Amino acid sequence: MDTVGRQRLISCAAVLGWAGLGIQLYLIFFARLSIGASLLGGLVSFFSYFTILTNTLVATVLTCAVTQRESAARRWFLQPWVSSGIAVSIAVVGLAYSLLLRHLWHPQGWQFIADELLHDVMPLLFLGYWWCCVPKGTLRLWHLPLWLIYPLVYFIYALLRGHLLGAYAYPFIDVAVLGYPQVLINAGGILVGFVLIALALIGLDRLRGSQS
Repeated sequence: MDTVGRQRLISCAAVLGWAGLGIQLYLIFFARLSIGASLLGGLVSFFSYFTILTNTLVATVLTCAVTQRESAARRWFLQPWVSSGIAVSIAVVGLAYSLLLRHLWHPQGWQFIADELLHDVMPLLFLGYWWCCVPKGTLRLWHLPLWLIYPLVYFIYALLRGHLLGAYAYPFIDVAVLGYPQVLINAGGILVGFVLIALALIGLDRLRGSQS
């Protein structure tokens, strides 16, 4: 595929990413307005989900990839180790949703579209972008601890927010229902999955790098 065709595909992926985020934000705002709740509270709630934060990072990387104007942010996000860390996180989003959350509800209409974009479409598109467009051969095992900072900081934030507000973003970290021992076991399982996916990406990076 030529450069123009690849850029068009990346642009389409970026648009889909921002569309999924935009639809989900609209749905949250609409729900808040219907009960007379604060829109600011809705915005805070929106950015309290690992899915939303990670999809925002994904859409940002894809946008940077098709933006010609140089900037510090563009250089940062397009570093292979940064894009690869985001690829690991969005893969975890897709797998965790399919294994732990999908069976808990059955969204309809626009909510179904937003869910499909954020949990199924964007993980696959971004992993495809990572495979085809991110330079290979630069990842090392020491990148893994750096990638772990993001989910660990989020987990601490989610527990603190849940404790203060009495509402947890995800049922598998709901301390009020499950208790801390079970929540820590659940988080440990997800952490193991994160590490395994990260090791797989590092292995694929080295394989592709040795072939180029």
